[in-house]
Amino acid sequence: MMKHILDAIMTGGQRSPERQAEFASLAVPESYRGVVVRKDEVGLFEGRVSRDKDPRESLHVDEVATPELGPGEALVAVMASSVNYNTVWTSIFEPLSTFGFLERYGRTSPLARRHDLPYHVVGSDLA
Repeated sequence: MMKHILDAIMTGGQRSPERQAEFASLAVPESYRGVVVRKDEVGLFEGRVSRDKDPRESLHVDEVATPELGPGEALVAVMASSVNYNTVWTSIFEPLSTFGFLERYGRTSPLARRHDLPYHVVGSDLA
């Protein structure tokens, strides 16, 4: 599945109607590989000072479900993402756990509830 998407993206410079129709007809994968932090590991670094919290301990490569789109949202094909300070802070659960925000947001509406998951995909810089 991902090979078909990559092939379509790599030949995207060919703007023929046939290539555009082929690209538009690609199926969205049911899941993808992402780097996540897990809700059940929020206490992983308890008792450690910030400099002793190693993000490599809490970052995991997992296969995650592709989320359903909500109103006003778009699906973006990401070829790469990177680690930045947002990722580091999220991975060491500082200054606050991201899961606290996601739980509160999940209570705001049935649509928002889909963000309250046992994992959080990191990588806010993408290409």
